[in-house]
Amino acid sequence: MPASGGALPYHLYRDAVSTGGGRPPGGSEPVEGAPTVLTLCTGNAARSVMAGAMLAPAPVRILTAGTHVVEGQPMGRRTRDALASVGYRADGHRSHQLTEGDVGGADLIMAMAGEHVAYVRRWHPEAAPRTASIKRLWRDLPGGPAPLGERIRALGLGDLAVEAWEDVEDPAGGEDEAYLACAKELADLCAGLLPRLHRMVPAARD
Repeated sequence: MPASGGALPYHLYRDAVSTGGGRPPGGSEPVEGAPTVLTLCTGNAARSVMAGAMLAPAPVRILTAGTHVVEGQPMGRRTRDALASVGYRADGHRSHQLTEGDVGGADLIMAMAGEHVAYVRRWHPEAAPRTASIKRLWRDLPGGPAPLGERIRALGLGDLAVEAWEDVEDPAGGEDEAYLACAKELADLCAGLLPRLHRMVPAARD
């Protein structure tokens, strides 16, 4: 969310959007039955948190999670500072392990790297057709008035090979500069995706 806003509830926008509270100043209100976009990384401590905050202005329900998480941990200083440097914040975030319910409720799973796409394909194969890296979605997801489900299905995501160029590098273990570079890269990707998420409607499930 933009840095001028107030604190967020537990694990980013899960409750804020579903209850109608906590939207960022200037952000779009989610329409009734708004789709859920789940941003996914490894520890739910940096990349997925950043992307979730940056996509908050879209009229969708944002959920963030990780594939290998120590549950309930607060965001670290480096992630917080990197977000602030590009004008966002995610106060109140707590790390969250991806669950069956999260996967089942997500209209789009936006992975931060190929390993996360592979994780979903292995453990939640039914969600493979609606799971892709953020870089592939930035490159390939069309805009327009068609429902999200149609636009996602047209990409044939479940059958695509995952390629090395799709990764957003994990800043974990790096210095402040690595987190800042990650935040800047994700800000550019999310800025390109936001106009296409504004035209989303809930995806039809296979």
